[in-house]
Amino acid sequence: MPFHRQAFAAIDLGTNNCRLLIARPQGDNFVVIDAFSRVVRLGEGLAQAGRLSDEAMDRALGALSICADKLRRRNVYLARSVATEACRRAANGERFIERVQRETGIMLDIISAKEEARLAVLGCHLLLEQGEGPAMIFDIGGGSTEMVLVESVRGEVPRIHDWQSVPWGVVSLTETCGDEPDDDAGRAARYARMRQLVRDSLAPFTVRVWDRLENERKRAVPLRLLGTSGTVTTLASVHLELPQYDRRAVDGLIVPAESMRGIAARLSGMSPEVRRTQACIGRERSDLVVAGCAILETILDIWPADRLGVADRGIREGILRSLMAAGGAAEKSRAALRKARREGGLA
Repeated sequence: MPFHRQAFAAIDLGTNNCRLLIARPQGDNFVVIDAFSRVVRLGEGLAQAGRLSDEAMDRALGALSICADKLRRRNVYLARSVATEACRRAANGERFIERVQRETGIMLDIISAKEEARLAVLGCHLLLEQGEGPAMIFDIGGGSTEMVLVESVRGEVPRIHDWQSVPWGVVSLTETCGDEPDDDAGRAARYARMRQLVRDSLAPFTVRVWDRLENERKRAVPLRLLGTSGTVTTLASVHLELPQYDRRAVDGLIVPAESMRGIAARLSGMSPEVRRTQACIGRERSDLVVAGCAILETILDIWPADRLGVADRGIREGILRSLMAAGGAAEKSRAALRKARREGGLA
């Protein structure tokens, strides 16, 4: 089958979601032919127990079984499936990976935080605003948050200058800080604790990037910031006052940072009952979005850009670009070999 008709697939099993993307090459990009996403909360209870619960593993296996069926039906040529923070941290993470392979045939690779950061950058960097100097790309996950300081050159994949991963994502931070209090003062105190935990964990990275930040201020170069996560896309939807989530309206959007701060402050102060009624929040995200807001506000403290780029893309797209680049290089090598043989260059 010609290379451009081959199907490639990427599975990202995170602490909160299981996501699949199947695509075919199209020039320097790709076209999606199938996708799947389900909230599985694989990391539920992990902060307290240190291991994946039976219920969480069963939910993830149910979603991965659907992914496996789609891989077969789409006759996928090459796939990569990765697991992130929940499986990295869990005492039974490796055993769960073995069970997944046994029951679904999917071979999950537990990737490092550094690889997770690299794939996120590869997947979303095209949405980074054009400009000079360093930029910050971040990914707020379910079990961890990655911040990546990059040097970008037009048309090229940014070079990673520095990065940091901290074990605070929307699930891990929510569970560590306990249930939401019923009163305004209690909610404010819980939110402040969330912010402090993230700030303390990111302190070494903050110190390292401070000199770079000062240099940019002296040059009066606008700071660039790009976020990829459910938190960022959800808050962008609230900013646009969308009645329901629309990826086409959100992916690639540039939002004033102060607007995102205002939305974060407003959501964190709401009671859970009121928050559930908000468009684009709903019951599924209402308990976790507060932690996401705390992480986002802390990132804006560290890298105080005036504007925030929003990406509804990340690890899966990074995997697909890696697979297609490797597949394309292999296809060119095979084509060159065939040509050489035809011309009598090789026996």
